[in-house]
Amino acid sequence: MAGSTGQVLTSLVVNLVIAASKGVAAVITGSGAMLAETIHSFADCANQGLLLFGIKQAQRPPTPTHPLGHGRALYFWSFMVALLLFSGGGVFSIYEGIHKIQHPEAVNDILAGVIVLGLAIALEGYATIGNLREMKTRRGATPLFRYLRETKDSDLVVVFGENSAAVLGLVLAMGALVMAKTTGDGRWDGVGSLAVGIVLVAVAVFLAKEIKSLLVGESADPTIEAAVTQIAAADPHIDAVLRVLTIQQGPGEVVVAMKVKMKAGLTTGGSLCAAINDFETKLQAARPEIKWSFIEPDVAD
Repeated sequence: MAGSTGQVLTSLVVNLVIAASKGVAAVITGSGAMLAETIHSFADCANQGLLLFGIKQAQRPPTPTHPLGHGRALYFWSFMVALLLFSGGGVFSIYEGIHKIQHPEAVNDILAGVIVLGLAIALEGYATIGNLREMKTRRGATPLFRYLRETKDSDLVVVFGENSAAVLGLVLAMGALVMAKTTGDGRWDGVGSLAVGIVLVAVAVFLAKEIKSLLVGESADPTIEAAVTQIAAADPHIDAVLRVLTIQQGPGEVVVAMKVKMKAGLTTGGSLCAAINDFETKLQAARPEIKWSFIEPDVAD
């Protein structure tokens, strides 16, 4: 969680600098694409603030009303970020693009806009590279796109989605600005804003889809179930694993529920409880992300 918080804070600082710079450039150039990028950056700042709030909420301890903790709070706020990216960034940029195409206006001196966009590409690129490095540490040998689809680190995926979309959007905005000035056709500026909006909407839809699965209750990483089965197979008191259920309750928080067939001879309550408690201790030692385990002895599923 600490690594994710650092990534969010870095992106927040970068976007605050970029948003202010873009706003000045938008006023100087009169560019719709620059205005769309300014709104996008300020929306990203708000989004990262929500992610930080979500991280803080997810760290609250269990309570009587939330006995399994508050880990899923981060998924809720991550989903809210995806919605804001869709509406506050994507839809507005598409609207601005259509408006500029229908009512084109000549852009003014683009030097300030090009300088700001170049600086923004460098800063957003730096933040995106930081995201990629953090994801490389977490995903190991797992391919990047598979990791993005399967990871439970919603906050890191959201920040990466925002930053990578920002880099692509900035490149498109710069190209549109240069084309509008070179050709004298203000419709290019609208095309740039429209392209930025489409990119943001596509990223927001992808993020919303992935986070929704976590929000409603997704199974944990398959390696956890495999580890549970392996530990059970080596346990001298367990004859067979009848069923394993895993739920990702939050970042680094997993619930495991199992039905197991115990070896013959564990007839007394004390010995049976001791065997189950020993097995739970082994589980949590091998996979610390297993915060809750519920083991039911049975003879059939």
